[in-house]
Amino acid sequence: MRAALLLAARAARLLGFLLLLFFWLDHGVLAKELQFATLVFRHGDRSPIETFPNDPIKESSWPQGFGQLTQVGMEQHYELGKYIRKRYKNFLNDSYKHEQVYIRSTDVDRTLMSAMANLAALFPPEGISIWNPSLLWQPIPVHTVSLPEDRLLHLPFRNCPQFQELERETLESEEFQKRLHPYKDFIETLPKLSGFHGHQDLLGIWSKIYDPLYCESVHNFTLPSWATKDTMTKLRELSELSLLSLYGIHKQKEKSRHQTGVLVKEILNHMKSATQAASYRKLIMYSGHDTTVSGLQMALDVYNGMLPPYASCHFMELYLDKGQYFLEMYYRNETQHEPHPLILPGCTHSCPLEKFAELVAPVIPEDWSAECMITSNNQGTKDIID
Repeated sequence: MRAALLLAARAARLLGFLLLLFFWLDHGVLAKELQFATLVFRHGDRSPIETFPNDPIKESSWPQGFGQLTQVGMEQHYELGKYIRKRYKNFLNDSYKHEQVYIRSTDVDRTLMSAMANLAALFPPEGISIWNPSLLWQPIPVHTVSLPEDRLLHLPFRNCPQFQELERETLESEEFQKRLHPYKDFIETLPKLSGFHGHQDLLGIWSKIYDPLYCESVHNFTLPSWATKDTMTKLRELSELSLLSLYGIHKQKEKSRHQTGVLVKEILNHMKSATQAASYRKLIMYSGHDTTVSGLQMALDVYNGMLPPYASCHFMELYLDKGQYFLEMYYRNETQHEPHPLILPGCTHSCPLEKFAELVAPVIPEDWSAECMITSNNQGTKDIID
């Protein structure tokens, strides 16, 4: 009898504890609460930007010509928009509110269209937002600036003499040459096969040979007989080396100060502002390129070394937990799995905002123009890579 009473008392205490726990969770006492999110994503599938001289597949083979978002790319971003809606269903309003959301894109057709396709799924009109019953879509602003004026997303910034000097040093560095050496013989075969003779130019190999071949393979064009699986693997690896050398290998933090450090600075400023104002925006999205996503991740030292796929998305989320603000990062580079958690070196996955700011300070420029040694003779950015 005594044992039964003791067991009943323990069960009552456990039940009371569980009820209290559920109360705390329901009232946000124990659960962390999302305060703000920034997303940086690459546009969706596109046609090649350019191609090699011997390519039988010419620009006329693509419905909208070179460098344009395809219907596959539209579907990819519509899917990403649905995922964002699902991820933030308890955070964002069901309907679009201009004071809560801001979207910026580079001034390039494919990034603007990707953002619009994304938003069509993220904020389908409901109730009073429906303005045309036969068209469940609503216009949502996507902001941009002209490419020569873009000092945020259209990377790499080519009008930065100091960065250009670091690029030169990188290509001459022992580490870069060591990584390039295994491909020397392969590179020598490319001019005869492709007709592109800039065989010393990794960027050219990436943009003029690998990228068009990759786009053609995705869209079921017949590739040249020399574009074997082994050849495509080598071309992809050289393209990844080109992207890695752009921001890394040599003096990575200095390069980041001249490039994606400006985006890190803006995102961090938004995060800090969100801790000060309860009515601050909830979501800011940036629509960019593979060089935007990889540049951001290299500045944060979380880059995986691979070309960011179409519609890949870097999430940065600000949480409030027990009175303290934490920042978490995730990378969605495939649709089969949830985004991969990213950890800023020197911190934990849930990184205190103050610690995060301290760790990224070395890549944030105080005066970008002064550090780049900008003169009036330098031209604006050029869309030479994606």
